Amino acid sequence: MDTRPKVSSLLSRMANYTNLTQGAKEHEEAENITEGKKKPTKTLLTAISMSAIATNGVVPAGGSYFMISRALGPEFGGAVGLCFYLGTTFAAAMYILGAIEIFLVYIVPRAAIFRSDDALKESAAMLNNMRVYGTAFLVLMVLVVFIGVRYVNKFASLFLACVIVSILAIYAGAIKSSFAPPHFPVCMLGNRTLSSRHIDVCSKTKEINNMTVPSKLWGFFCNSSQFFNVTCDEYFVHNNVTSIQGIPGLASGIITENLWGNYLPKGEIIEKPSAKSSDVLGSLNHEYVLVDITTSFTLLVGIFFPSVTGIMAGSNRSGDLKDAQKSIPIGTILAILTTSFVYLSNVVLFGACIEGVVLRDKFGDAVKGNLVVGTLSWPSPWVIVIGSFFSTCGAGLQSLTGAPRLLQAIAKDNIIPFLRVFGHSKANGEPTWALLLTAAIAELGILIASLDLVAPILSMFFLMCYLFVNLACALQTLLRTPNWRPRFRYYHWALSFMGMSICLALMFISSWYYAIVAMVIAGMIYKYIEYQGAEKEWGDGIRGLSLSAARFALLRLEEGPPHTKNWRPQLLVLLKLDEDLHVKHPRLLTFASQLKAGKGLTIVGSVIVGNFLENYGEALAAEQTIKHLMEAEKVKGFCQLVVAAKLREGISHLIQSCGLGGMKHNTVVMGWPNGWRQSEDARAWKTFIGTVRVTTAAHLALLVAKNISFFPSNVEQFSEGNIDVWWIVHDGGMLMLLPFLLKQHKVWRKCSIRIFTVAQLEDNSIQMKKDLATFLYHLRIEAEVEVVEMHDSDISAYTYERTLMMEQRSQMLRHMRLSKTERDREAQLVKDRNSMLRLTSIGSDEDEETETYQEKVHMTWTKDKYMASRGQKAKSMEGFQDLLNMRPDQSNVRRMHTAVKLNEVIVNKSHEAKLVLLNMPGPPRNPEGDENYMEFLEVLTEGLERVLLVRGGGSEVITIYS
Repeated sequence: MDTRPKVSSLLSRMANYTNLTQGAKEHEEAENITEGKKKPTKTLLTAISMSAIATNGVVPAGGSYFMISRALGPEFGGAVGLCFYLGTTFAAAMYILGAIEIFLVYIVPRAAIFRSDDALKESAAMLNNMRVYGTAFLVLMVLVVFIGVRYVNKFASLFLACVIVSILAIYAGAIKSSFAPPHFPVCMLGNRTLSSRHIDVCSKTKEINNMTVPSKLWGFFCNSSQFFNVTCDEYFVHNNVTSIQGIPGLASGIITENLWGNYLPKGEIIEKPSAKSSDVLGSLNHEYVLVDITTSFTLLVGIFFPSVTGIMAGSNRSGDLKDAQKSIPIGTILAILTTSFVYLSNVVLFGACIEGVVLRDKFGDAVKGNLVVGTLSWPSPWVIVIGSFFSTCGAGLQSLTGAPRLLQAIAKDNIIPFLRVFGHSKANGEPTWALLLTAAIAELGILIASLDLVAPILSMFFLMCYLFVNLACALQTLLRTPNWRPRFRYYHWALSFMGMSICLALMFISSWYYAIVAMVIAGMIYKYIEYQGAEKEWGDGIRGLSLSAARFALLRLEEGPPHTKNWRPQLLVLLKLDEDLHVKHPRLLTFASQLKAGKGLTIVGSVIVGNFLENYGEALAAEQTIKHLMEAEKVKGFCQLVVAAKLREGISHLIQSCGLGGMKHNTVVMGWPNGWRQSEDARAWKTFIGTVRVTTAAHLALLVAKNISFFPSNVEQFSEGNIDVWWIVHDGGMLMLLPFLLKQHKVWRKCSIRIFTVAQLEDNSIQMKKDLATFLYHLRIEAEVEVVEMHDSDISAYTYERTLMMEQRSQMLRHMRLSKTERDREAQLVKDRNSMLRLTSIGSDEDEETETYQEKVHMTWTKDKYMASRGQKAKSMEGFQDLLNMRPDQSNVRRMHTAVKLNEVIVNKSHEAKLVLLNMPGPPRNPEGDENYMEFLEVLTEGLERVLLVRGGGSEVITIYS
């Protein structure tokens, strides 16, 4: 029965889709006040990028996290989402601290619990008061949020009204100051600003009962406040005390003095540049108004930036919005335009109405602690005080509402396992556990108690979030993914890239060390999600970028074969499965991981015998089994399963078709068919020989691991021992390169390399050893060299290969004795010549192809050398044909004699070696000799614990040049 849904029901479900959390009863009320909660950003660029992403499909709960994670993947989304969550949570602490500062300084100063008459300890007492009251306010706000978002929304209307009234009062006061500025005196000594908190009159003297007596100010700068004939501060003596208007008004022209920056170090006296002053230094007195913190443009950006971080306020509550795709772009952009105008206009009005010394006086010491903006406003300073208090309280509630929902969205995606508990919520959808964690983190920010310390921290997290929102939009636009179809049309990748660059610059401009800390935190979260988090496929842009990069790289690889310097074994590991689809020899994967050390290409292939239509399910199950084994053995690569009617055909298909473009395997790894002698079914070892033939025909290198079950696991480490290489014939350098690669892995790192080469009795063994040592030196390979002398008849089975290759090997070693100039010209030419020649053996079917293959290679050596080589080869072929004319039984006896003699020598020298590598001769041309060939290899390797038979692919894989 067809269970697919009808088109009508499918369309109905999609049209009525809701992104509300299950059980959230009062969420629908939220959209009525959402726009009023958003605050502006410093630039419109991030809002444009966010609008494009928000209108590219349904945006459920999670807001910015959802946008980034679905655009850049779970790793980036989780890392940036958690950082943004921390930023939003610390923002709640900052807003609460701001509300407490207004409450204790301007509304109810007597409510302070901790007090100090010592000016130096007064700031510490204030911080303690903010910690106590901040904690109380946090608990109260958490209770409001815990009850439900409905009550937060009701408070929001009141807070919004207070903010609007406050803004209008500032504009009204600025206009009024142009014709009736408020009385707001500031006491000056010369051009230095004096604190008015402890002085009675702004004068050196005062009149009492028609008598001139010293004022309190006199006593602060002189040794006595009762007598005039005392020693006073030099600057105090030479400068007059005057009173200036702190708010001269809009028509005063003070903006020309405030137009340019004047950054001061901490402890510097705040001065009015245009005031008259004697050029004397004087002593530093506590009655001066001092700079409380070293100021700079970067520092002020970091402190000011949190006030414009409300761009994400609406997106954080995307799950509460009826139509997030419509509300987020319109609400955010309108809020930015409105509040940007308010911010910029207020900055201009303050600079045009208020003295610079007052603007720099952070705590209002020069104006008896009065709120400067409150004094400027009309009709009453209390409008600003109350408006600021409720504004910060409202912003704190919004942060405590948005942050838990952001954490809940991250937890529900299950990309960070230990956060799973924070995905739970009450019946009405409120994230209870996430709210409790948010409150605990916010309490840490309150305990810091300093706005100047909290502000840069959250600035980094917000800027990082904005950076990745811009990156997500730019990446999706440039990749032109089919799913990128935002309704918001007014975006461009260049704008997003510009916004991303500005965010990154602001991070380091405001505080480079905080920026590094934020990036390190995000990087640690990214790596944690990458290794421990759940794998998610969201069709993100990073996957698309990876595909584009892979396509570009594959096309580049098609331009030509890799240079010898770049050659590394790209493995095709052939695994055999049992009846239960389990891997018979998992140590093959272990060996592959040790050989690769995580580098290059690894393809793990296997064949299932049967019909594809009937065995498709088994193939999928086997593929998953192999992938799990690859993960356990830390093999980074790909898995390829083939269903074929015959095993040999399937293996042939794998060898021919695995890989893509220039990213193909060049080496086949397989296991030796153990127990082939006792097996009644000859198909196993015949398949082995068939695989050897296919590999040889494909010009691929071949590695056959014998006794693979005895090979070490990745947790074993040899503390000592040898890797023995038996270099009987030249194979393009495979035997030299493989032990070097193995030693890069921790299992084989402490092993030493020994290279044995076989010499004829007429050879100069001493000179050969010196030449080989020189050759290894130029290859930058550390190894012990030993030359073993054997009679020619003892290795007659290698006669063709040995006659053909020994001279080439000798030429290579001989060239090591040339002068440097000659060596540079000749050595690589010999290696190039060697790369033409195929490895062959008795009965091989490749001897007739050698000359053809040789002629296809582009030679750089002279014609004389070429003809000499051909003549040398023809001489070798004569000996080979003589051997072919022997009777079969005589030939087999000689092969076994060779195997036995070589085996005796190898076992004698290498019986304690951790691994033995030796040349693997090719299979016979006549299939009737296959069993003899298997017997030859069996006898050759008998008595050795771990053996790796190596057959080169016909090309040079190692070079002496850099």
